[in-house]
Amino acid sequence: MKAPHFWSAGLDPKSREAAPLTRALLTPLAALYTWGIRRKLAKAIPARASIPVICVGNLTTGGVGKTPIVQAIRQHIEMKGLHASSLSRGYGGSEISPQKIYPTWHTAEMCGDEPLLLSQTGESWIGKDRFAGIQMMAFYGTKVAIMDDGHQNPGVEKDLSLIVVDAAAPFGNGHVLPKGPLREPVSDGLARAEAVILMGEGNVPPQVQQSGLPVLRARIVPSEAPPTGPLVAFAGIGRPQKFFDSLKAEGGDLREAVGYPDHHDYSQKELAFLHKLAKTHDAQLITTSKDYVRIHPDDRRGILQFSVRAEFEDIRQLDALLNPILYPDAA
Repeated sequence: MKAPHFWSAGLDPKSREAAPLTRALLTPLAALYTWGIRRKLAKAIPARASIPVICVGNLTTGGVGKTPIVQAIRQHIEMKGLHASSLSRGYGGSEISPQKIYPTWHTAEMCGDEPLLLSQTGESWIGKDRFAGIQMMAFYGTKVAIMDDGHQNPGVEKDLSLIVVDAAAPFGNGHVLPKGPLREPVSDGLARAEAVILMGEGNVPPQVQQSGLPVLRARIVPSEAPPTGPLVAFAGIGRPQKFFDSLKAEGGDLREAVGYPDHHDYSQKELAFLHKLAKTHDAQLITTSKDYVRIHPDDRRGILQFSVRAEFEDIRQLDALLNPILYPDAA
């Protein structure tokens, strides 16, 4: 079978890391950014919430699998009989005040794609003010708050901070924004964490080994097999190629693949192009669940979604971290 062609719609993989000359020019800005984030974290006095707070964060820009991990941890805690809810900032959404997300009413334009996706499998909230959001969640019955992102947000005291790392591309070129993909120096971020969740196949990065933190292995697995027949895939996530590779690995007959930037808002022209491309191959359009929720319901006709979930290699390691927080009286 002919290998699928990968189209890069405004997304040049080589542009993720600046060229040597550009990196040199960006060095002062990266130093200033590092100074700023360190100063913000040092000056902050985190507020103590009335319920336990678990933060699932990362050290780089782009997708590493945080949201599926949040979903898996929330489900695991719920299975223990405790009411757990996720909290997101609501990136890209118009809503500001803390509020619960309802999948039948909210749209990605209102609350962002990740909290909307999380609302389809459990209780999901947004709040640009994280502390206010958690307190509101607690008022309405949440017993454990799981923050989707927020490791660099010092406004709330965390009971457990987990860093998600992509084993295939841990820390990019090792430089802080805008010189590289890091949100802060690796050593700084790891120093405030209790454990690292390493996603996918790959060795434990040397920086993680040196930190001495526990390392939990997890991977993204499909919720169901891909549909049969020719497929044209598209994705606007941190690393679209991961999605395309997953489809092929699960036996999907992938004829074309089109990548867009993370959180991409699809225009009518782009959707028309994708439908035309699929028609050329007599194929079905397929995308990620995160992309699917960003597309207006009226425009989803003829588009399938390929749902995935996070799976921990050893759930006992996760319990060893969670149980002292969930059951403090048993310690």
